[in-house]
Amino acid sequence: MTKQNDLYDLVVVGGGINGAGIARDAAGRGLRVLLCERDDLAAHTSSASTKLIHGGLRYLEYYEFSLVRKALKEREVLLHAAPHIIWPMRFVMPHTRDLRPRWMIRTGLFLYDHLGGRGKLPPSRAVNLGQHPAGSPLRPDFTDAYIYSDCWVQDSRLVVLNALDAAERGAEICPRTACIGATRQGNTWSVKLHDEISGHNRTVVARGLVNATGPWVSCFLESVDGRHGRQTDKQVRLVKGSHLVVPRLFEHDHAYLLQNPDGRVVFAIPYEHDYTLIGTTDEPFVGDPRGIRISDEETAYLCDTVARYFQRRITPADVVWSYSGVRPLYDDHAANASAVTRDYVLDLDAVTGQAPLLSVFGGKITTYRTLAEDALAQLAEPLAIDAPPGRLTPRCPAATSPTPTSRAGSPRSRTTTPSCRPACCGVTPATTARAFRLWWETPAHWQHSAKTSATTSTPPSWIIYFGTSGLAPRTMSSGAVRAWACTSPMPPGRQLMPGSRTARGRLP
Repeated sequence: MTKQNDLYDLVVVGGGINGAGIARDAAGRGLRVLLCERDDLAAHTSSASTKLIHGGLRYLEYYEFSLVRKALKEREVLLHAAPHIIWPMRFVMPHTRDLRPRWMIRTGLFLYDHLGGRGKLPPSRAVNLGQHPAGSPLRPDFTDAYIYSDCWVQDSRLVVLNALDAAERGAEICPRTACIGATRQGNTWSVKLHDEISGHNRTVVARGLVNATGPWVSCFLESVDGRHGRQTDKQVRLVKGSHLVVPRLFEHDHAYLLQNPDGRVVFAIPYEHDYTLIGTTDEPFVGDPRGIRISDEETAYLCDTVARYFQRRITPADVVWSYSGVRPLYDDHAANASAVTRDYVLDLDAVTGQAPLLSVFGGKITTYRTLAEDALAQLAEPLAIDAPPGRLTPRCPAATSPTPTSRAGSPRSRTTTPSCRPACCGVTPATTARAFRLWWETPAHWQHSAKTSATTSTPPSWIIYFGTSGLAPRTMSSGAVRAWACTSPMPPGRQLMPGSRTARGRLP
């Protein structure tokens, strides 16, 4: 017999931004939710982005007006919701006569300014590089440019904030826990979980299952039992994106969008004050995304792009750090990787009387919140969810949450989200955030080890495994973890990486 505490309304497999967002939205509507992730939260695609909250200016070339409008609207929402990890940034696009003509750029920027109802960010404009600080590091043959607005984000921390808020709303968050089997048994799913740390197995029962495994979405579908031969016509197209971090190429706080002759664009973004982040590439990928690395060809491509625009040339020897990720894009059969849509598609396997399975194909970090709302909208009928969307935002500390209604129709009480200030552990938010940034931005390896009841005042604790830098595990209170995710004592771009000079030295 299944224990009552192993019964869930929804099990979400995958601890990236989409999985964390869906878990948070579902928990906010009063559902009992469990999220499991084989590795770290944001261990793969969600921490390997270019770290932008943006509409995607170049997507206008592919007539993705709906996606750009949706992303621009979400940019405004997220900037308001999480100003401690999302900052406005101005982007400089040097004009190149033999690439996109002026009329095309002006038209694109006009649409970009107006499609999403821009509110807080300044509009685009043309500038003379000879009279603007952004022109000083560029080669002298670049005389004109266009400047527009977007936002920069600490991507891993956005995932952590959503996971923390899901937990605040009652969800069980299980990193380092692999889903090793899922079997449909009528109107429920039997989900087998394996704790990668303790080695223990556990079986839970859920009324619904979400496949938010990113690059592994198709592999997970193949491993699920009880689909009765149903095949989906939806597939992912894996595209590898790589980035370089080099010593700072310019002194100002603007970023650059660099056009290449092959039609692709590369960003050069201020990073950690002392560095510049350069990326991304778009390469078709086949294989296991775990442990992916940048290739020599990608490094050369990015270095050549910089040399095309900047007076200072960089070589592979200048690279301080690099990272790569695989983007699981929805396969729309586009001819090249750069043209593949960045929008998401949801596939619902829900036969009447059978437990539903929802799979997520594609998506981008900017639109994770609308993806989560659309996912819950599709699950509303098969799971009999009668709570409306709460319009949850990852702002922290938060005001009292809306009181969602359970499927039985009775109000499920919610309390005010606790303050970010971890007074219980005697550590200030600024100190905690700085200390945690010594071990990179990823949420490290979480395991909730709380043995806290409603009658005790002991705060729950988390085991933090600093695996990327080989440091020993440390146990911190949940207040300290929340402070790492919710405070920002440093200006935009301030996030440390393993192996950097600052990370090995004193606290910033």
